[in-house]
Order: sequence, then C-alpha cells, then structure tokens
Amino acid sequence: MKITICIGSACHLKGSKKVVNRLQELIADNNLTEKAEMTGAFCMKKCGEDGVRVMVDDKIFSVMPENVDEFFNAEILSKMN
Repeated sequence: MKITICIGSACHLKGSKKVVNRLQELIADNNLTEKAEMTGAFCMKKCGEDGVRVMVDDKIFSVMPENVDEFFNAEILSKMN
C-alpha cells in the first residue's frame, strides 16, 4: 500500500507534520512497515480544502491531526487485513 502525504505549505500549516508522525507511529505499532510505503508530495492541488491531503494508493482523503487514528483504522488498517 502506498501512502502519500502532502507536505506543501498549505498542508504544512494544517498539520501535515503531525499527520506524518502519527501515521508512522500507527504503522510501526501495527507491524505494517513492510506493507505500507509512506512518501511525501509538495502539492496535491487541493489547497483550499480543509485538512491535510493524504493519498492511499489512488484515493485522496482529507485528514486532520485530530482524526489520524480514525482515518488509519478505516482506510489503512481495515484494508491490510
């Protein structure tokens, strides 16, 4: 599974660093480091929308630092099992 997180200026201001850090923790805690590849992108062209842009494979999501765990469980963990 490929997870791409926008780290451009707009998403940085919305908390992309917190999203990246928490996803890294969740991936490690769930022993998914061999199954999930995390990368960064500088812009996903959705700067005016709420949240940080996160693409899982080919689907784009809006993730806030406050809902990373919920996003992880619904969109990453559930698809790994």
